[in-house]
Amino acid sequence: MSTFLITGATGGLGSSVIKVLSKDVNPNEIAVLVRDAQSEKAQEYKAQGFDLRIANYNDADALTKAFQGIEVLYFVSANDIFSRDAQHKNVIEAAEEANIKHVIYTSAGRKDESQESPVAAVMDAHIKTEKWLQESEMIYTILRHNLYAEVVPMFLGDKEALLNSKTVFLPTGEGKTAFASRNDLAEAGAFVLKNHKAHQNKIYTLDGLEAVDFTKIAAILSKITREEISYVSPDLETFKTTMTTYGVPEDAIGMMLSFSLGIAQGEFDSERKDLEKLLGRKPQTLKSFLSEVYA
Repeated sequence: MSTFLITGATGGLGSSVIKVLSKDVNPNEIAVLVRDAQSEKAQEYKAQGFDLRIANYNDADALTKAFQGIEVLYFVSANDIFSRDAQHKNVIEAAEEANIKHVIYTSAGRKDESQESPVAAVMDAHIKTEKWLQESEMIYTILRHNLYAEVVPMFLGDKEALLNSKTVFLPTGEGKTAFASRNDLAEAGAFVLKNHKAHQNKIYTLDGLEAVDFTKIAAILSKITREEISYVSPDLETFKTTMTTYGVPEDAIGMMLSFSLGIAQGEFDSERKDLEKLLGRKPQTLKSFLSEVYA
């Protein structure tokens, strides 16, 4: 019977955790949660000897069945912001009913937990889920991830788009963020899984090596691309109008605004060393990450 179960197994974070964990743990000790057993990724996992479990966060009964016999659950937070509350509640209740001993939850770092925060809609479910875990009878470990380094190219576009505009255009003001690469966060998660007894009822804030603002990011990109990349922090209406002109969907604009205002407010300006301690090395620098994307 499997010891570990990783949710979100076909997503970026979950699949990375599985890859790292399976270097030291036999695949038959690792269960992977997928929504579609016939998907290409699910079939790959099955062929590699992983224990395939089928469920989605909306189906509490299927989750309870999928969690049977599991000791440690690595719970990747849902990406559907508007359904997160109910989905996360399902996962917690199913884990309790299945007698899972320890839940490792991928939460998010933040400073302002009020409803006035620009990122309140994103953080609300994380705050609730942490509370539900702490009130449960299960052991917990909470991993508060800072923003992924992958957010930067997601906001700025690929190399061609960046060199076409030669502008970082985001309403982030002078706000700083300690971006962390998804691979580093996955490696830290796998380490906690392997050594879960040493991390019982702990909360870790996983920041990148250095908190930087977008003025510095533009300077880094200028060196990488050997082109002059400028940074412009527009007012909100100008940003929305400009993005709309370029055909960016309204919901994507809203998400970019939410995180940009959170950055401007300092929500992600943190330089805790928890990630470095879990990795046993310095995290990847943002410059190194961006070089891989834009060189």
